[in-house]
Amino acid sequence: MKSNPDNRADNVDRIQHNIDRTIDNIHRSNEMMEKTSDQKMKQTLKDKNERRMDALGGLRHEIKDEANAAKNRGLQNTGR
Repeated sequence: MKSNPDNRADNVDRIQHNIDRTIDNIHRSNEMMEKTSDQKMKQTLKDKNERRMDALGGLRHEIKDEANAAKNRGLQNTGR
């Protein structure tokens, strides 16, 4: 069985897409919290948003690492 090569060409775009979706979900949750009077639902949404904010930190760190790796791969390919 042949393994798939490590194709990292689209990692930055994929991570950025995940960041954008996470931010959108935070905004949607905030809107829902404003519209509902259900305190349990508000707390659930608040908890989810806290986890999303934590995830954003990790995603932003990951995108920087991938951008640097892509830059380094480019330098290696040019013989620098």
